[in-house]
Amino acid sequence: MSGPLSKRRGAVVVFLVCIALGLALAFILARVAHAPWLNAVLLVVPATLVYAIGSGFSAFYLCRAYPLHARHPLAIAGVMSLAALFAGLLWATLLQFLNSVSLLPDVRWLGVNLTQSMLALFFGLGALLYCLAAAVHYLLLEFVRARMAEQRGLQAQLMAQEAQLRMLRTQIDPHFLFNSLNSISALTSINAAGARQMTVQLASFFRQSLSLEAHKHITVEQELVLIRHFLAIEQVRFGARLQVAESVDAGALACLLPPMLIQPLVENAVKHGICGLTEGGLIAIEVRRVGSLLQIAVRNPVDADQGPARGNGVGLENVRQRLAGAYGHEASVHWGRRDGDFEVMVSMPAQTGDTEEA
Repeated sequence: MSGPLSKRRGAVVVFLVCIALGLALAFILARVAHAPWLNAVLLVVPATLVYAIGSGFSAFYLCRAYPLHARHPLAIAGVMSLAALFAGLLWATLLQFLNSVSLLPDVRWLGVNLTQSMLALFFGLGALLYCLAAAVHYLLLEFVRARMAEQRGLQAQLMAQEAQLRMLRTQIDPHFLFNSLNSISALTSINAAGARQMTVQLASFFRQSLSLEAHKHITVEQELVLIRHFLAIEQVRFGARLQVAESVDAGALACLLPPMLIQPLVENAVKHGICGLTEGGLIAIEVRRVGSLLQIAVRNPVDADQGPARGNGVGLENVRQRLAGAYGHEASVHWGRRDGDFEVMVSMPAQTGDTEEA
């Protein structure tokens, strides 16, 4: 049932309001018509209940049939005015009928002296109450419509945000695959066995990466497993030139982050740092939980004679946009040179729990 009495609590409230209104009108009738209080109550209260139910349903369905946003105001005003006059006439007629039945010889003691002026008063009150009921229904309908529009807007915003995050997520795999294939191509002419080993490692990496594709967030521990697979691929190419040091707080392992968020930072450290150094170098990965924040740092050596450090490419820009889309102003990423190394610092909310699913 979708009418005004569809909810039990609402029906109880309407019933109590109608009883209170009926008692108030009975008091007025008893004073004006000099009728016994009980007679006035037995006449007015039942009539008020019947009128309230009928006019409530009528106003509800008329408001649904003539919504404010789809009908001309003059048409709405005309229909509601006619309905209010008709409802007032019905209420006055109902009161006169019940009073005439009460004045029969067998039950004469129940009736009251209901004059034409009193009937006119009830007619006017009935029309006024009908208009009030219609106004309340319109307010409720507009409130529901505004809430639904707000929900649709939020859903559209979330869908757009998720689509953007998925698009940014899909940029990582082609970018990493392009760099890996370049590395395999470089190895084929000088180290065929290494190229084959790198191909196997690459297949293992993508197998594990795809297994996490359905997740919006993974734990730091899962992300580190992916990074170790990636570094195993690159160490086939660089050998002893590539060294790695991890410093990860035990409390940070369970924190959640978007998949492959740290991996592009490590990939940039290899591509723009280790690759340009004849002697290679050390990539330092630090993950700490500081209160309500998760802090991630990736450092790598760079050529001192090199120009301004590269760090505004696909990887870093992708990380920045994904953090902004997932956490807004609560997350940040900064990068630059420090003590001869290139450093990327990421700060984001430290969230824990079961891995979310898309």
